[in-house]
Amino acid sequence: MQLFDFADKYRGKYDSSITVAQKYYRSISGYNDELLWAAAWLFQATNNQYYLNYLGNNGDSMGGTGWGMTEFGWDVKYSGVQTLVAKFLMQGKAGRNTAVFEKYQQKAEYFMCSCIGKGSRNAQKTPGGLIFRQRWNNMQFVTSASFLATVYSDYLTSAGKTLNCAAGNVAPSELLSFAKSQVDYILGDNPRATSYMVGYGNNFPQQVHHRASSIVSYKKDSSFVSCRGGYATWFSRKASDPNLLTGAIVGGPDAYDNFADQRDNYEQTEPATYNNAPLLGILARLNAGHGGYSQLLPVVTTQPKVAPLPKITPVAPASSSSPIAIQQKLTTSWVSKGVTYYRYSTVVTNKSAKTLTNLKLSVSKLYGPIWGLTKAGDSYVFPSWINSLPAGKSLEFVYIHSASPADVAVSSYSLA
Repeated sequence: MQLFDFADKYRGKYDSSITVAQKYYRSISGYNDELLWAAAWLFQATNNQYYLNYLGNNGDSMGGTGWGMTEFGWDVKYSGVQTLVAKFLMQGKAGRNTAVFEKYQQKAEYFMCSCIGKGSRNAQKTPGGLIFRQRWNNMQFVTSASFLATVYSDYLTSAGKTLNCAAGNVAPSELLSFAKSQVDYILGDNPRATSYMVGYGNNFPQQVHHRASSIVSYKKDSSFVSCRGGYATWFSRKASDPNLLTGAIVGGPDAYDNFADQRDNYEQTEPATYNNAPLLGILARLNAGHGGYSQLLPVVTTQPKVAPLPKITPVAPASSSSPIAIQQKLTTSWVSKGVTYYRYSTVVTNKSAKTLTNLKLSVSKLYGPIWGLTKAGDSYVFPSWINSLPAGKSLEFVYIHSASPADVAVSSYSLA
């Protein structure tokens, strides 16, 4: 928050001070989108009305309600701002800012419609169907746009709304299908049958524009490699990477689905964290299927009496010799529409010297969603990504509701 206050008070582009950055990461869009972006996330994190009003008071003058975008990236963040503010609007949090937030949402939907080709001005796509913005590291725009489409699909589903495009109303599921099509392209469903994720599939980039990837692993050759030697001896080679940069997303093909797998072709073979980061969110969502997630939390299934300051006591084991310890704690709380919601973290620890398997937990007096466990009949079991808990290890699950902590107890288990 102090950084935000500083940036808002002393406004200016960072590359005006750090001039060398103008050669590589020059700010074309200016700083207004970053200030709005920061305010939106600070409101999301703190629920402080100051940041909500900042978005309302400055939306018009800073371009948040005026710019209709067909891209979202590290420099131009307006589409991200508009999408997040649209969420606040659909959550019923806008208050006196409703009229301004509706204009944010109109621009968010302009972006979504452009991505799926049903807007008044649509994003360019390659013949194979990939969004194309620019030749140098185009994949950053693909993953970031797909991420926004993914979350907005769930926002609309949660609010029971549809997307309003120039071509007509669009079901939220179409946004999720669009995101999936982009991910499928990245992973190999494209005219070249090339996976643009290093290490995935049978045909992926072999000469990534990355110094460490081009140098043999220390585990295979511990000989000293100087900075100059790393470039002259290794980076300049035409051979495949000896040190695989598994999981990296490279810049990707050109506007015609063409791709040259050459290490010095930095526009297409350079990996970047801003390529991968949005993709993780999309993959997590796609893994859950098309059932739809409520992104407009808090959600409760009943209305129990709210405890202003719930008292939390550690869950006692069945006996002092029990190999399983359970401990709960309140991690955060907030008020929405007059109701106080609490987020609880519960840690289950295997205190034994053996591996814990077949764990079943009883969770009663639960009035909201739970994450980190799998429902199995009347009990809860390990989440899908683990099937046992080694000695001394713990697992954590969380839940949200508007009451005192749920009752958590061990129903059964095995030690192997």
